[in-house]
Amino acid sequence: MANEHNPITDSPPEEISLKDAPLVRVIAQVRFPVIASIERRDFIGPFQEAIRSTYPILRQEKAMGVVVGPQGGAAVPPETIWRFLEEAGHWRVSLAPNFVALETLSYTSRSDFIERFKTVAEAVNEHIEPRIVARLGVRYIDRITDPHMDDIEKLVRKEMLGILASPMVEHVQHSLTETIFALPDSENKLLARWGCVPPKGTVDPNAIEPVDQKSWILDLDMFNDQQRQFAPDALAAEAQAFTERLYAFFRWAVTDEFLKRYEGET
Repeated sequence: MANEHNPITDSPPEEISLKDAPLVRVIAQVRFPVIASIERRDFIGPFQEAIRSTYPILRQEKAMGVVVGPQGGAAVPPETIWRFLEEAGHWRVSLAPNFVALETLSYTSRSDFIERFKTVAEAVNEHIEPRIVARLGVRYIDRITDPHMDDIEKLVRKEMLGILASPMVEHVQHSLTETIFALPDSENKLLARWGCVPPKGTVDPNAIEPVDQKSWILDLDMFNDQQRQFAPDALAAEAQAFTERLYAFFRWAVTDEFLKRYEGET
């Protein structure tokens, strides 16, 4: 049977380009201790100049926060998030007092994504100077929709189907599985969530926009929460390793029919 490798420990397979890939979003995020000055427009100006040729559109957003304590939840003052977008709007850099993130709705290749990520990390290192990394995470989100939902049992391996492989499949509206894998010989972890959601449903409104039809989602997030030095080259190498491991899990989860259906090319 195909795809019998162990996606957690075995070497990742060669990357295959999918012309019509159901990949809806890819995100890389670096979290660091709070830098209050990021709230100020004049402070983030040099960072904007460093990336403005690629991400010329700047938008300021306010994000509400909640602190949970013994007396319950309490609102905290809104936090500024600076959004830097390319002209087409398919790529976005987000800078907040405690993180920087790169995300795309138009992923083309692993090498392109990591090159862009490294460029952003270098600009952060030079102009924001966070010094410490609190968390690095890379996330890939795939979504299968009609007309392919009717063939879901042909597109993903049986271990990923769960209740969808039962006679009750026609009655399932929402079914989600979540598993965290600890990778050997490292502090890295891989969070995998998969399953079906109903029309206009989502498991994460910030990253997975609802659609008007039933869909099957594969949401893979690899991360490391160990504190370490903020070093762009090391972060890029670590993110590269994350993308390879996430791809190994993706290839294990889907079938050869999936690759054919979405026009895979070697």
